[in-house]
Amino acid sequence: METESEPYVRLASLRQLHQAMADMNTARSLADTLQTVADGVVSALGYELAAVNLVRPDGDLVVAALSGNTAAEALITGRAGSRDSWDRRLAMGERWGDLVFIPHTEGWVLDDDDVPQWYTDGPAPRFEDEWHPSDRLFAPMYAPGPQGGGTSGELVGVLSVDRPRNGRRPGAWGREALQMYAFQAAIAISNARLRANMQRALVRLERDQQALRASEESFRQAFEYAPSGMAIAEMGGDQHGRILRTNDALCRLLGRPASAMRRYSFSDLVHPEDIGTLLRTSAEGGRAELRLGRRDGTFVWVSLRNSVVADAADGPRFLLTHVEDIEERKRRELQLAHRASHDSLTGLPNSAELRARLSSRLCRQPPQGGLPADVDSMEPFESFDSHDAAYGPPAFDRGHDFDFPPGAEGYDNFDRHVHTIAPAAEFDDGTKGLAVLFCDLDGFKSINDRFGHNAGDAVLIEVARRLGNGVRDGDTVARLGGDEFVILADGLGRADAQDLAVRLRNEIIQPIRAEGRAVRVGASFGIGWAHCGMTADEVLKSADERMYVEKRSRPKQHRRAG
Repeated sequence: METESEPYVRLASLRQLHQAMADMNTARSLADTLQTVADGVVSALGYELAAVNLVRPDGDLVVAALSGNTAAEALITGRAGSRDSWDRRLAMGERWGDLVFIPHTEGWVLDDDDVPQWYTDGPAPRFEDEWHPSDRLFAPMYAPGPQGGGTSGELVGVLSVDRPRNGRRPGAWGREALQMYAFQAAIAISNARLRANMQRALVRLERDQQALRASEESFRQAFEYAPSGMAIAEMGGDQHGRILRTNDALCRLLGRPASAMRRYSFSDLVHPEDIGTLLRTSAEGGRAELRLGRRDGTFVWVSLRNSVVADAADGPRFLLTHVEDIEERKRRELQLAHRASHDSLTGLPNSAELRARLSSRLCRQPPQGGLPADVDSMEPFESFDSHDAAYGPPAFDRGHDFDFPPGAEGYDNFDRHVHTIAPAAEFDDGTKGLAVLFCDLDGFKSINDRFGHNAGDAVLIEVARRLGNGVRDGDTVARLGGDEFVILADGLGRADAQDLAVRLRNEIIQPIRAEGRAVRVGASFGIGWAHCGMTADEVLKSADERMYVEKRSRPKQHRRAG
C-alpha cells in the first residue's frame, strides 16, 4: 500500500488489504493461515519483508512464516527467540499505538540477543523519515480480550516488517493499516488454532470411538463365544444381582434360554446351602465354588468368579460373572473323599470316619454330676442267639450314615452343645443315649480258610448289607476292620439297644450265598454307651470288651448257626 500521499488512498490498495484479510480468514490450516498473514503484509501493506513470530506453548516465539525473501526464509524460519528477549524488544523504542518502532540508533543493542533476524546495514538516512535497513517495526498480535470491544488479551505473536517499498517510515495511515491488520491476523490465527485443536480433538475422538467400538466388539465376541459361562448382573439398588445378559455356554449349562435367564438373579438359582457364599462373592467380587440349579431341578457345581465393573462417576454398577462347570472335578473330589472315609469292599464308613463321627458328639467336659456309675463296671451283655426268643417285627428303619453335629475338633467350645449321657445301669428309667454296638463275626475265619478270600469278601459284603438294612435312617454302620463292625444308634434306651442287637444277629445268621454255596456265620455283639468326657477310642474299647465278654459267655456251638 502506497503511503506517500496519506490523505488519498487508492481503491486498489483497499481492495488488496480486504483480500489479504479475507484470505487469512479462509485458510484451511494453521500453517496456511500463518503463511497467508506473512504474504498479506508484503502484497497488501507495501513491505518487502514480513515474518510471523508465533508464541509457542512454552512462551518463546518461533518464526512460523516468512515472506518476501527466500534466503531469509531458509535461514530463520523455524528458529525461536526467548520470551524475555521479545518482552525487552516490545518495551523499547517508540510506541505507535500498538506498534513498536525501534530506530537503528537504538536497535544496535539487540544485535546479539537470541531473536532470529535478517540483519542488513546501510548508510545513514538522508532525510528525517527515510527507512534505515537496521530500523525495526513490530506489530504485536493480541487475541481479543474476554470482554470483546477491541480490548487486548493474550499475546498470540508478533509481526516483524522491514523495508517499506517507498523507502519511508509509514505515516499515520500506514501505521493504522498495519495495526488493524495485526488485530485481524490475531483473530485469524486464534481461529485457526481453535480449528486445529478441534480437528485434533475430533481425530482423537474418532480414534477413541474406533478403539471403543473395537474393544466392545472384542468383548462381545469374547463374551458370546466363550467356552464357559458368562453373565452380566446388575449391582446395587432394588435389582441387585438381576441377570442382564448371558452367553450361550451358560444357557446350555443350566438348560435355560437367555430370555428366561433375564427373569432371575443368581440368588434365585443358587442352592439354598450356598446362598451365603454367593452373597459374599457378589458384594466383594472374587471366586467361589457353589451349586446352580438347572431347569430340570438338578444342581451343577460351578466355579463362579465375579468382577466388579466400576463407573468413575457412579461407582460400582455391574458384576461380570464367569461360570465354569466343575461338576466332574467335584465328583472326583467327592469320590476321593468317600474313598478316604469309607471301606473299599463294603462301602461302609471306615475306622477313621467312625471315630470322627463319634468324636463329633463328645466333648471333653463330662456332664454335671460325672459319669454314670456303670461306665467301668457295666454288667456283661447277655448271650443272644437264634434260639433265645421269638422276636416281633423290627422296630428300626434301614439306614447307614448318621450326620453328627460339627465340632469334633473343638470339644470344649461346642455351640449349643448337648451333653451325651447313657441310660442308668440298674434299671430302665427311660433315658435315651448313644448306643455303640460292637459286632464281631463268629466262624468267619473258617470260611476264608475253607473256601478262599473271595468267599470271605462275599460274606463281608452281605453282612454289611444286612446290617445297613436292619438299622434306621441316620444310624451309622461302619466296618472297623477285618470281620468287625460297629453300629452307632442314637436315642436308644437299654432295652432298645439289646433288641437291636438281637435282631441284627438274627439277620446275620441267615444263610449267605458265596462262591456258589450257602455258608453261615454267627455274630457276637457288645453294647457300649457314649458319654461326654470319654474319647472315641475309650467308647469303642468299652464296647469291644463287652463283645468279648459276651462271646466267651456263650457256648461255642451257639456262636454261629453252622
